[in-house]
Amino acid sequence: MSTLKKQYHHGDLTKSLLESAALIIKEQGVESLSMRKLADVVGVSRTAPYHHFKDKNALLCALAEQGFYEQEKILNNLIAQKQSGEKSFTQYVHLYLGYAQQHSETYDLMYGRAIWKAGEPNDALKAVSKRTFKVWIEWVEVLQDQKVLTDTNTPLRIGQTTWASLHGLARLIIDGIYLEQSDLSEMIDQMVKNLCIDSSTCA
Repeated sequence: MSTLKKQYHHGDLTKSLLESAALIIKEQGVESLSMRKLADVVGVSRTAPYHHFKDKNALLCALAEQGFYEQEKILNNLIAQKQSGEKSFTQYVHLYLGYAQQHSETYDLMYGRAIWKAGEPNDALKAVSKRTFKVWIEWVEVLQDQKVLTDTNTPLRIGQTTWASLHGLARLIIDGIYLEQSDLSEMIDQMVKNLCIDSSTCA
């Protein structure tokens, strides 16, 4: 019996399936992932994954859900540090774009068409994505009060458009438009300055 099959009996198959699915997607793309291939890679019977995920769409939703939990954790940890708003926001921009670059396949599932247009986001994914966005909007309101972000519109609108800027650069990075790290670092620093009210305090 393989190690992975032993893990299955100890309740670790879900984790193994998610990790292996993420690896398949990273190396071969989301189109190449199938429940059969996943079972073969993990080393379990071809019916075993269906005890944990109804189908491929459910598996992809679970991967995206993990990504939102990680993104929410990053933001909550930053807020809990109680640094100045300028420093926290600058760090968040770098962390957000760093996550998108390092976990591009997961990021694609979180915000891409594979689930939200071509697939069907399940209730758990919808819930965590909405909660993560709610945490973000609540923080935007704090940053507005601290005069880090503009208060010329509601926290929702400022949050939406600020995130759109982050997402736009994240997509350019993921799609390989900008590959030079020195260029990326300078662009990220400039983006922070563009978004802050006082660019001299955000860098």
